[in-house]
Amino acid sequence: MDIAQYLAVIDLLCTREFPEEHGRTDVGESGPGYFTAELQTSDEFWEDDGTEREETEAQYEFDRDGLGERLSARWGPPQMFSLAGILDRVLQGEAIPEPWSTLSGHVPDLHLWQPPGVGRYVALGISQWDKELPFQLLALVTDIDPP
Repeated sequence: MDIAQYLAVIDLLCTREFPEEHGRTDVGESGPGYFTAELQTSDEFWEDDGTEREETEAQYEFDRDGLGERLSARWGPPQMFSLAGILDRVLQGEAIPEPWSTLSGHVPDLHLWQPPGVGRYVALGISQWDKELPFQLLALVTDIDPP
């Protein structure tokens, strides 16, 4: 996919009805009040000395920032939102609503917008569950307030 396709996915998710149950959609995970779109996924890094991983991470940050510039042109600058504190709260046993609870385990921070007239939050983040596993460029669309 390219930036135009990413924007089309985000636009679609801003208007699509949220599902009543957790599950997979044509673009990623979803549940009551949210969609998480997997816009881009890298290869795994099982036999990497770290160089390929670092280059891939830099490319994913570049792609997120490029898409973020297009969203900022529409909605203004994003709020930078760290999920580290949410992860700490989850690990201490606090009940954090989805999608925030799961995202905090593999996305360190988000670029977060609250587009006027949409009634939903839109966020971009880079996921990596573990150093050997792929990176993913994620778009989140939700009507659930960040905790």
